Amino acid sequence: MLDAVTAFPFNDAVAPAGGAPHGANLDTPAADDAGWQARLALRFATRSVTDSATYMASCRHVGPLRIQKTLFPEGPGICHALIVHPPAGIAGGDTLRIDVTLDAHAHAVLSTPGATKWYKANGRRAAQHLRFRVADGARLDWLPQNNIVFDHARADMSVHVEIAADASAIGWDACLLGRQAAGETWRDADLHADVRLQRPDGTLLWAEQAVFSSDDAIRLSAQGLDGWTSFGTLWAVVPAARAAGLAEHAVVEDVRAMLPFDDTMRAGLTCLPDGVVLIRVTAQRMEALQQLLTQCWTALRPLIHGVPARPLRIWRT
Repeated sequence: MLDAVTAFPFNDAVAPAGGAPHGANLDTPAADDAGWQARLALRFATRSVTDSATYMASCRHVGPLRIQKTLFPEGPGICHALIVHPPAGIAGGDTLRIDVTLDAHAHAVLSTPGATKWYKANGRRAAQHLRFRVADGARLDWLPQNNIVFDHARADMSVHVEIAADASAIGWDACLLGRQAAGETWRDADLHADVRLQRPDGTLLWAEQAVFSSDDAIRLSAQGLDGWTSFGTLWAVVPAARAAGLAEHAVVEDVRAMLPFDDTMRAGLTCLPDGVVLIRVTAQRMEALQQLLTQCWTALRPLIHGVPARPLRIWRT
């Protein structure tokens, strides 16, 4: 039986007495002038100490954030879940909060069925805040589709990962500035991004903050985007016991060797202390950037998680 959580993990909401069942909808608000205020809290667990099958132990939401379905294409030990936002985009005044907990030895793969569109702000900021807690022995794959930041958008994005020393995680985020397919230029917009990887005791593994506006000179400089519209970062953390020698590992060397640096795409790989791998990419086309991130994930996953990579079916639809 799926168990219920007894406290909603966001500070400004309180669960009813005794908790709420799996899939509970807590006081869903209607969109108004303040925008959508949506929250989704997920917890993944294993059946028992001896049974490694992962399942979604709880799923709670406020507003238009949902789990479409849980799937097990890699067998019962790895739970796949698609996060959907039915309004199809994030507009000025919207705030989306997603909180995911992986209990000890659980393995979850999370993705989205389409690009996250950041609409015209109408003078208001929009935000998406993601928080992951990965317990000992747990494994996380966070593999969303890319962000499309429209002209006139005001976007705040944050990803905070709290990962135990014996856990592993791989994730990425990619952004496209303007609707390039529609011929839109990014003339009056901005985005603020905050990414943080840390231990449960607060020890920092890696953090990066960026404030990026349409009139920022770094958009055109060779040290920045050099006029290109697509960029992304893949981050990965191996268990602390396997961190030593990571930079010289054959798999890491193979990934580094396959990264392009040419007139259409530029990428580089960095290994940090404590078992952190970073891959940064800028590109002229988002499709090529996404393909490269997928290739890097495919190569790194056996090293990071100890399991082979299987491309998600949603990527082919």
